[in-house]
Amino acid sequence: MTVAPPLMPLLEEDQDTAVLLTLSLESVGLTDNQFERLCADNPELVFELSAEQELIVMSPTSIKTGRRNSRLGARLDVWAEADGTGYAFDSSTMYTLPNGAKRSPDASWIRRERVDALDEDEQDRFAHIVPDFVVELRSKSDSLRRLRAKMEEYIANGVRLGWLIDPRTRTVYIYRPGQPVEELHDPVTLSGEPVLPGFTLNVAEIW
Repeated sequence: MTVAPPLMPLLEEDQDTAVLLTLSLESVGLTDNQFERLCADNPELVFELSAEQELIVMSPTSIKTGRRNSRLGARLDVWAEADGTGYAFDSSTMYTLPNGAKRSPDASWIRRERVDALDEDEQDRFAHIVPDFVVELRSKSDSLRRLRAKMEEYIANGVRLGWLIDPRTRTVYIYRPGQPVEELHDPVTLSGEPVLPGFTLNVAEIW
């Protein structure tokens, strides 16, 4: 007699990451309002939604990752305030991309005139807008494969510059439209030129 295995939620894992929980909602679907309500009803959880209607339950960050995220966001915000041409956003900011995915990069920046063109209602929601610049900072529980796919999705949907920072290997992957991914091993600094003129990140502060 063959015993069927117990039903399990859809889990993804690879050799260098913790388990990630995903749930397929393809046959059900979620409207913008329903997804926003789901997030509001579960404030202790962090969700993303893929273009394929896959609900992704993301892990909370450790204090080490939280410190790195805070430092990264602070550096970007200080530059944005001094530069004045756009706004910096933190890791809790959710964007609705043209392909329908709802994503929250660890840090992002958008030109001022694009944000100001959104009405008040849109700015109070998970806005249908694509950042000009995004950063993803890999934590211990993040799959590098998934993060790289996420960066490719950002670029395909209109992001002009993206950084994927992996402190575990001291590697930075730089994404630009129409160009091969640039891979830097243990760089000293990163330049945001030409999308973020004058912005330079001291990567040693992130390692």
